Amino acid sequence: MAERPQRLIVEGGPSEMKITHQKCREIQAPIVSSLIYGFAREIGYEKAIEIAKNIIGEDAVASGKKSAQAYSGNTIAELSKIVKEVWAKDNALTLEMLKENETMLFFDVTHCEYAQMYEKMSIKDIGFFLSCNRDFSFMKGFNPQIELRRTKTIMEGAECCDFRFSLLG
Repeated sequence: MAERPQRLIVEGGPSEMKITHQKCREIQAPIVSSLIYGFAREIGYEKAIEIAKNIIGEDAVASGKKSAQAYSGNTIAELSKIVKEVWAKDNALTLEMLKENETMLFFDVTHCEYAQMYEKMSIKDIGFFLSCNRDFSFMKGFNPQIELRRTKTIMEGAECCDFRFSLLG
């Protein structure tokens, strides 16, 4: 398999543009969903989703590594900052914090703008793969010693998403 090219990252100068995590997903979604649905027509829905999940997972691992570097650490404390400052920025998520200490970060998401956005785009059926499913792979890159347990998501029709991060060992 050919190695993926490095991404071009433009920083600094007058052309630098900072966008929220949700806005990034909003920009990506039409292109990515068109590719997934196009591939599904050619090779079948299950196979297209499987391939997309793998590629999106690889990207999420890389994102986890970059986030640990950007936040100068990969503990529960830095993860909490990422959840609040990146994932939930500009009220993209409404968080109900349940437990937060050096070994656990437990919270529920009671409102999800990502799910609303995918629904408005008529692609909520793949929204889970575009966003929610990334969380597990993100943790592999951020810190594989922090386990994520989640049994339900708003994207899949539940009333909330139950995030339970625990430091292993």
